[in-house]
Amino acid sequence: MITIVPDSEHRGLVARLPRTVQGLVLLARLDRPIGWWLLFWPGAWGVALAGGAVRRWDLILWILLGSIAMRGAGCVYNDIVDRDLDAQVARTAARPIPSGMVSTRTAWAWLVALSLIGLVVLVQLHGPAAMVALASLAPVAAYPFMKRITWWPQAWLGLVFSWAALVGWSETAGDLSAPMWWLYAGSIAWVIGYDTIYALQDREDDALIGVRSSALRMGSHVRGGVAAFYTAAVGLWGIAIWSVRADPLALVALLPAAAHLAWQVATLRPDDGTGALARFRANRMTGLLLFLAFAVVGTAG
Repeated sequence: MITIVPDSEHRGLVARLPRTVQGLVLLARLDRPIGWWLLFWPGAWGVALAGGAVRRWDLILWILLGSIAMRGAGCVYNDIVDRDLDAQVARTAARPIPSGMVSTRTAWAWLVALSLIGLVVLVQLHGPAAMVALASLAPVAAYPFMKRITWWPQAWLGLVFSWAALVGWSETAGDLSAPMWWLYAGSIAWVIGYDTIYALQDREDDALIGVRSSALRMGSHVRGGVAAFYTAAVGLWGIAIWSVRADPLALVALLPAAAHLAWQVATLRPDDGTGALARFRANRMTGLLLFLAFAVVGTAG
């Protein structure tokens, strides 16, 4: 009997797949699309804020494909590095490598295959954007080790999961100007907030095996900490919008996303793992609301 991890969003479909295919799907987290949605949205924001929401629809689709492939590759790499730690945590012990469903050698081959898809996306980019995309490889490779050396691996994840904003903006605008950096900084704060919520599920196990996280560091102040990072994110996005269109009305476009983030904080219960997972997943809606906001501002600006 093959165990499917509890937070899979497509348990019925995955359970019907052949064992080998099932293992590869689970290893790349293809059964949990929230990951690639969260990787994709900052890239789409960069395109939209630079004014390319409509005319560069092809770039948005390429970023989507790249997000699916590279998120999968990142998960495979992370699981190869963390296979011993994963075996000690209840929620991750059923992952393909520690459970024996997929061998380490097969995992490396799958990583190469996914990376080749990412290479196809890379060659669609030009000039600065291609260099920016290549520069992401170093922080991506370092991420799995951050939980061993810092209480804030979520901050490093923010650097990695927000990188597509730099790619989307630079490919659309053709430069590395200020709005891109404000957008990127806001995305980093957002990632720290939502990944702290996600880490609430593992606080007990992480404490037992010595893995560090912002959720553990914040202790009883998790809700306040998440609220602070979400507030910082909205503020930084506001500066990004102002840099493109210095009009108070443009800032109104942020209100739906800000309200959605406020709902997450208001309803967050740190000891409720199921609720924390639901609020973490709700950030795909945050991403959509922000895309619409940036598309309006970028098009009008």
